[in-house]
Amino acid sequence: MFTGIITDIGEVLEVEQRGDMHARIGSSYDPAGIDIGASIACDGVCLTVVALGKDSSANLQDWFEVAISAETIDKTNIDVKRWSAGKRLNLERALKVGDELGGHIVSGHVDGVAEVIELTEEGDSSRVRFRVPVELARFIAPKGSVALNGTSLTVNEVDGDVFGVNLISHTKDVTTWDEVAIGDPVNLEIDTLARYVARLQEWQS
Repeated sequence: MFTGIITDIGEVLEVEQRGDMHARIGSSYDPAGIDIGASIACDGVCLTVVALGKDSSANLQDWFEVAISAETIDKTNIDVKRWSAGKRLNLERALKVGDELGGHIVSGHVDGVAEVIELTEEGDSSRVRFRVPVELARFIAPKGSVALNGTSLTVNEVDGDVFGVNLISHTKDVTTWDEVAIGDPVNLEIDTLARYVARLQEWQS
């Protein structure tokens, strides 16, 4: 379980296809504090750590490795081309009991991929609009929460299968959102509460 509050920006160091896709990700997380089998959200996708180490190059960068199944690739924006060496990723470690819940409850189970369709700069902030799969649009409401590439964000407005958010300068400084461009595919996780409310309504109808 996560909160959508990004705690590090990682960098893909290498990607290899060994049955499943394996990605080595450099980060500032201390490997000594990570267990094999731990969960780390990478651009909003909950992935399992399968190896840990320190890069042998001069900078001795710490890294962790994750395995990515075909099912995960099918449901997210992950692919070998997009996750090439040098790609930056929003990272968050799993929530511990007693940690501050600064964003909202995020599972790391991506519901679908949204597309960036509009960018507007407003002072130090950016307004971004997304188009979502039609079947997910009903779960998104004004002033509700969504997780986009792992970042907990508040929905500003909704118009059919299009919704918008506002990115303040701090958010852009501590995430990869300063790199966003029109046409980008973005991992979308809808609010867990919205999912259960919709399910209850189905049973009552």
